Amino acid sequence: MLSQFQAVGQALFTQGLVLSQGGNLSIKLGEHLVITHRGSTLGSIQARDLVETGINKNNRATPLASKELEIHRCIYKNTSALAVIHAHPPYAVALSFTEKEIMPCDVEGRALLSKVPVLSTEEVVKLENLAGEIARLLNEYKVVLVRGHGSFAISQLLEEAYYYTATLEQSCRLLYLLKALQVEPGITPG
Repeated sequence: MLSQFQAVGQALFTQGLVLSQGGNLSIKLGEHLVITHRGSTLGSIQARDLVETGINKNNRATPLASKELEIHRCIYKNTSALAVIHAHPPYAVALSFTEKEIMPCDVEGRALLSKVPVLSTEEVVKLENLAGEIARLLNEYKVVLVRGHGSFAISQLLEEAYYYTATLEQSCRLLYLLKALQVEPGITPG
């Protein structure tokens, strides 16, 4: 289990999908979950960076868990996910300010994700208050973006949730470049 967290955390960090102490990972183990420690560095996860706690109840380790623990819990309670990744992919976050949904224009992005909803709020709210809406959307989509904050991806494996996150960011890079070039996605310039 530790090696999975290490490999995925390292990949997220080296690909620039999280900053040194941003983002979090978790997996579901029956009525428990293992989640990264509050403030852990995903690029160099050690055993001490993993916290096991209940999905439905707290234990002594709970205060050490990522501050997004309640979102992970809500996702596990309301979806079939066994793995959750929360990342801060910069191009995806940038586009979340201008888009209501991300429609990948590249073949891989369209095939894998088809569409990524952007959850936005009109007022500043605690991220935990969006947990139910994030979980609801993740029943339909593999990845959800929260405006100005980051992505939540689910799967049965951490590696697959990473793949969805990386695919989202690649699609958003292409969309960003096309916008900068003032080219409509899907339309060949004449």
